[in-house]
Amino acid sequence: MLSVIVASGGGSFDLARLLADLLIVLVAAKVVGELAERLRIPGVLGEIVAGVIIGPSVLGLVDLTGDRGVSIGVLAEIGVLLLLLAVGMEMDLAELGKVGRPSLLVAVIGVAAPFAVGTAVGLAFGESTETAVFFGAALTATSVGITARVFGDLRALATIEARIVLGAAVADDVLGLVILTVVTKVVTGGDVGVGLVAETLGLAVAFLLVTGVIGVFAVPKAIDIVHRRAASGATVVVAAMAITLGFAMLADAAKLAFIIGAFMAGLGLGRSEHHERIARDLSAVGNIFIPVFFLQIGINADLGAMAKPSVLGLAAAMCALAIAGKLLAAVGAFGTRSDKVLIGIGMVPRGEVGLIFASIGLTTGVLNTDQYGALLIVVLVTTIITPPLLRLRLGRTASAATGTADDDDEVMTKALDAARQAATERPSDEVLDWFGAHRNEPLVWRHEHTPALVELLRLDSPRAWRLLDVTGVLERTLPEVADAMRRRRADFTDLDPLGSLTFPTVQRLHDETDTITDNTVLAALAADVCRDDAEVLSLAQRLVDDTTAQQVATLVADAHLLLAGLRDPGAFDETRVLQLAAHLASTEHTRQAAQVAHALGDLPVRDREALDARIHLVRAALEHPEVTGSEATNLAAARRAAAQHLLGDDEAAIDRLRFAPTAYLLAHSPEELARQAVLVEPLAPHGRVRVAVSPQPEPDQWKIDVACRDSEGLLARLTEVLAAQEFTVLGADIATWPDGAVLDSFVVASSRRPSPRELSFAFDARLRGPLHRAPMPNLALHFDNAALPWHTSCTVTGPDQASALQAVATALANAGVVVHSARIATVDGEIRDRFTVSDRFGRKLDESAMRRVRAALAGTTRRRT
Repeated sequence: MLSVIVASGGGSFDLARLLADLLIVLVAAKVVGELAERLRIPGVLGEIVAGVIIGPSVLGLVDLTGDRGVSIGVLAEIGVLLLLLAVGMEMDLAELGKVGRPSLLVAVIGVAAPFAVGTAVGLAFGESTETAVFFGAALTATSVGITARVFGDLRALATIEARIVLGAAVADDVLGLVILTVVTKVVTGGDVGVGLVAETLGLAVAFLLVTGVIGVFAVPKAIDIVHRRAASGATVVVAAMAITLGFAMLADAAKLAFIIGAFMAGLGLGRSEHHERIARDLSAVGNIFIPVFFLQIGINADLGAMAKPSVLGLAAAMCALAIAGKLLAAVGAFGTRSDKVLIGIGMVPRGEVGLIFASIGLTTGVLNTDQYGALLIVVLVTTIITPPLLRLRLGRTASAATGTADDDDEVMTKALDAARQAATERPSDEVLDWFGAHRNEPLVWRHEHTPALVELLRLDSPRAWRLLDVTGVLERTLPEVADAMRRRRADFTDLDPLGSLTFPTVQRLHDETDTITDNTVLAALAADVCRDDAEVLSLAQRLVDDTTAQQVATLVADAHLLLAGLRDPGAFDETRVLQLAAHLASTEHTRQAAQVAHALGDLPVRDREALDARIHLVRAALEHPEVTGSEATNLAAARRAAAQHLLGDDEAAIDRLRFAPTAYLLAHSPEELARQAVLVEPLAPHGRVRVAVSPQPEPDQWKIDVACRDSEGLLARLTEVLAAQEFTVLGADIATWPDGAVLDSFVVASSRRPSPRELSFAFDARLRGPLHRAPMPNLALHFDNAALPWHTSCTVTGPDQASALQAVATALANAGVVVHSARIATVDGEIRDRFTVSDRFGRKLDESAMRRVRAALAGTTRRRT
């Protein structure tokens, strides 16, 4: 039993209980949150509901009283700290400076009006001045993430209404944090007075100014210094977290809310050149701790208290006035040709910001459970009703928003031109208004638009992609790209719906020193945004003609092929390298596929060196004179030609090589091919074999070539004879011909030279016997269809034991699988056997065939007859 008691200041907590609570919280958060998202309800609300379900009000699985509450509370505090850090990092100070008059007025009125009416409601219901003021402060919040999502879904982000609301939200965040800081200190510091308010406001403003200067000018430089001197990239992220904690401690020391320190740290970190790495890595931590905060809100909710008539009455009054206050904020947009009602609705949701107010109020004791429940109802109601109201209002104005473009090509041309200019200039209001008016124009991507797309990819400007995204152009023309952008948006409860839009693979491709072709750029884009081969081909066919699209799709597939199995020792075997070279076919195609492979991910040093080594070997093979000579056009043909030259006038053997499988030709030298062709010809009668034995370079190793006609379970029968002769099989290659001829080549270890005559008799006798069933359920099979260009790679692992090779070969035969080669290895008493296999038609195995092999090896299916 895991039960660790840690004492601190006279208290203690049970680590096992904390881990159990954390398990329950995280599972509940993700299950209910995912369900909410699928129902088009904000995931934050789903997490709150999950908290209610697991809390004392319903199931009682998690209790926040006593030491357990302290433990979960600490994790929740870390979550809200990361949440505000994300808000700060995602806030663009340049954008804040560019907030226009309408947005600024909407923000100010949207803060002042709810603050006044919220305070009035509290006083009217007999609450204390401190509580009433806190009610007013809590109602000032606006959750831009929910509004922006709806605007984005309806392709209305470029409309004047969306721009005003989103601009107002930028200013609203700053004003809201200042109010939170001031009000929290005032209401917890005693009587509310003008002097105390002025003192607190002055301290808050001073803190914001000082930390703002430090954050903007010092923090980015400090992060750059750490990056230059650190040996590990993770050090930068740790330094960023340390800066955040330091700013939070400064805020706490100044008797201000610690989260405002995290927000100010985020402002500074967001200006660093490494902000994307910091945001990406901290988001992984945030995905763990932030849900704990939102579930804590639900756990703290008392359904019984929330159902009281007095609480419902207070909540209803605050809801009505909270909505009215935000609708009133739309007055600030006077003088603009905008839908004032739509602007007001966009300001209504309180979302996660309002939840932070409610949580702080309960924690500081300003709110009791009834007041907390009422405020929670307000946050939930305003957040839930906003999306449908926005959709309804936008739906009514959709027909009026349809523009009068001459055709869809005009919209596309202007969109791509505006996106190129947006890389260096801010789009004018007139341009955005034009796109807002044409947001419902049907669009079709044409091949002539693709050069402009490639130019944008080479510019690598998030601002360009942001414009195409907010105008709905990508969603209507390149849905794969639009979907990828949505997946990549920061997931801190969608606080930054308009955050940086980048393509990591395309970005890494720009680091290549070699010339980058348009096809390579498009392949990098497809690898970035598509989830499977079908999507890659579909996107490529939309962008370019069918022939070029196939080339782009092939580049993506071959890049993955180059990356497959880098840590597999067999990846550098001559056979596999030559197969890969024959598949890639040309040095230029290999170069482009290698560029995409390097760009596909941040590879560890070991894997990058292995990839470079593999590419070097492939290029060396392709640059061999035999490949480019007049006698052959690829490696297989070159080896065939060399072997045929050695055969002289033996027409039968020459014909045998003429129809030999490519994999077989690549697996053997010309001398071996010539010798084996003579062994196969003329084709042996049924049930008879021919055997040849030749020494290998390594001592006590021999190659045994067996030529015969194909039969059911041939490999299994042959390996059974070798095991009976006490030969240790080190490797095997199998070649088959359309007329039924088979050549099995085994490399075996033995202190004595195998006798071809004895083996021939033993093989003949075994071929006439039944195929024995040899299950070995303690062996594990791993199939990989990405490791080889033509076949499936099958790796067998498990304890080393007699007849393991025979058991696997029998299972493959019983499942109807063809074996092309085998490499046998044992490491520390564990086998690491690798087989190259296919179905009877030479295709890679599908899931059904893989299941049959596993069942046959485990002995759970009947053998083939």
